[in-house]
Amino acid sequence: MSSVAAGVRVNKSQRIILDPVVVGLTAALLLVGLIMVTSASVTLAARDGDPFFFLERQLIFSGVGACLAFIAVRLPTQIWERLSFILLIAAIALLALVLIPGIGHAVNGSRRWLRLFGLNFQASEAARVFLLIYLCSYLVRREDEIRQSIVGFLKPIGVLALAALLLLGEPDFGSGVVLLATGMGVLFLAGVRLRNFLGLCCVVLMVLGVVAISSAYRVKRLTGFLNPWADPFNTGFQLTQSLIAIGRGEWFGVGLGASVQKLLYLPEAHTDFVFAVLAEELGFAGILLVVMLVLALAYRALVIARAAAEAGLKFQSYIAAAFGIWFGLQAFINMGVNMGLLPTKGLTLPLLSYGRSSLLVTLAWIGILLRVHHETATAKAAPSRVVTR
Repeated sequence: MSSVAAGVRVNKSQRIILDPVVVGLTAALLLVGLIMVTSASVTLAARDGDPFFFLERQLIFSGVGACLAFIAVRLPTQIWERLSFILLIAAIALLALVLIPGIGHAVNGSRRWLRLFGLNFQASEAARVFLLIYLCSYLVRREDEIRQSIVGFLKPIGVLALAALLLLGEPDFGSGVVLLATGMGVLFLAGVRLRNFLGLCCVVLMVLGVVAISSAYRVKRLTGFLNPWADPFNTGFQLTQSLIAIGRGEWFGVGLGASVQKLLYLPEAHTDFVFAVLAEELGFAGILLVVMLVLALAYRALVIARAAAEAGLKFQSYIAAAFGIWFGLQAFINMGVNMGLLPTKGLTLPLLSYGRSSLLVTLAWIGILLRVHHETATAKAAPSRVVTR
């Protein structure tokens, strides 16, 4: 047993070393999210008699998510690594179950949810984390094979491709793209050959392009994104309403709670398009604040990943990097959709949008990130403590 491992075992019962930056940024984003979800949903909720319905639910699931984060912080990451293959099977099973009529629950034409305890749970949220944990474990176990052999490089890509195909069957094109992009980002950080990586990027882009134009539903969304004003009351309705909201915000917004677009003009105002309501009410200043908070949390995750790598904790490093890549990527895709820079996708803005599954899984993953920080700090301090003992 190495001195580092011995030191970790000796100090197993010590208190958890939390990263105040991650905790502070998470709390700030959650607070902004609670305020904006309340503002964006109050009109919709008032029609059913309780204007604070969505705020109450968001608070409840924030608390449940915080409990999941606490549990994740207490669990050694070695447990996730040992269970990685079981998590892979669970991820594929979740994505397959939602496609089975009678088991998967359809909402707005998409079969993405499982009905659990009277609530809808989006299977892809948990499946994505399970798949990325397996990928990180695989990269540690097959490090040389991935770097030296094209076959070793393609094996994990095949797993991600299978998951992406299941996501397309829901259909959930956006989640499939985010999963593939995050997985490829982690592979790049793992040191795969550049020519293999670039070749894969070209192939993935071509495949995604073919998939995007192979469905009338996706073509309709794509054309609506390119020129939403050509059909502002049909295919371009949601995007034009979002752009109107953002344009009204100007520099400092129309004032918190004073949005007009949330008055049942902008669909999904408290979920996928909460960023547009934020831009209308808080203006460019609010946009800048959220962008800076998102960038800071994604960057901090990559800093933790680098520190873990320097401490020799490869699996933990890949896990932290996967979170940073995913969080930044999904957040900026959501913002890009709201601003008309990207085609419409059904992706939430992490920690800000109303969404039970997204909130619970994101907070649990932040708990794992905090655990990585703790184990990194412990590993770096372990040699001196072992000597003292």
